Amino acid sequence: MSVLVYANSSEGKFKKATLEVVSYGRELADQLKSDLTIITINAEEPKQLEKYGANKIITVSDNDLGFNAKLYAGIICEAASDNNIKIVIIDSSADGKYLAPLLSVKFNAGYVSNVVGAPTNIEPFTVKRKAFSNKAFSNTIVTSERKVIGLSKNSFEIKENPTTAIVEDFKPNLSSTTIKSEAIDKASGKISIADADIVVSGGRGLKTSENFKLIEDLAEVLGAATACSKPVSDMGWRPHGEHVGQTGKPVAANLYVAVAISGAIQHIAGVNASKTKVAINIDAEAPFFKAADYGIVGDAFEIVPELTKKIKEFKAENV
Repeated sequence: MSVLVYANSSEGKFKKATLEVVSYGRELADQLKSDLTIITINAEEPKQLEKYGANKIITVSDNDLGFNAKLYAGIICEAASDNNIKIVIIDSSADGKYLAPLLSVKFNAGYVSNVVGAPTNIEPFTVKRKAFSNKAFSNTIVTSERKVIGLSKNSFEIKENPTTAIVEDFKPNLSSTTIKSEAIDKASGKISIADADIVVSGGRGLKTSENFKLIEDLAEVLGAATACSKPVSDMGWRPHGEHVGQTGKPVAANLYVAVAISGAIQHIAGVNASKTKVAINIDAEAPFFKAADYGIVGDAFEIVPELTKKIKEFKAENV
């Protein structure tokens, strides 16, 4: 049962989530006593994936080929068929979640999302996944011959396993599409929520958009991304791209700090996959405290500047 990993790249670079997926693919291939094949599209240094256990690297290079889920699904499916692949693994980025269902249909495969670990059983093929908005886990059996696995972010350790890989250039048969990209606007100069290990988020309790300087200052000293609750983005205090939660961007950071966010169920569900959650709120009855690992009851306008100051002092002393 051979394994293929789609190694997602951004502007040619591999991100942490990609290395997690490749490490997961290596462990699964070892369980199956199989080789690990990786496919990359417009990646700058595909051979670096040898470091994480790739036996074969399939490269697709086409500068005119921007992300298009339908086209990418066709490319991955064609490569999988040519290499007798039975299991395809992808990440759980926004692109990955868009791509996976299309790939599943095209590849005639069962699709399991939010997977958090290597299979607990091979026959029948059983994987553990997050369920009920990250409040529980389920052991899911996949009975189809072909399988697509979506690995949840921050759920698998990056492991080095150096190999010598065969690198093969691949020229796929590109189908026509009615979807055309005219322009792409990208945020620059700050850490994106999708890539951040730490996220600092502010809520309506900060009272005005100007007070989000508190969030920006704390995020800067932590090397974190900034985020906000839905009411904040709805009021135009922060960009909609910073809205996190079940109705916004999901967060699975190592550390999530919620400042002046009461904790609507949709917000908590969207950030509950974060490993450590910290709540700072003046209301001791705020729902977020029930979901948080650590809580500080107090005025954010006093606590956050002091916290920022102490972190700066700590970093200065430990340079």
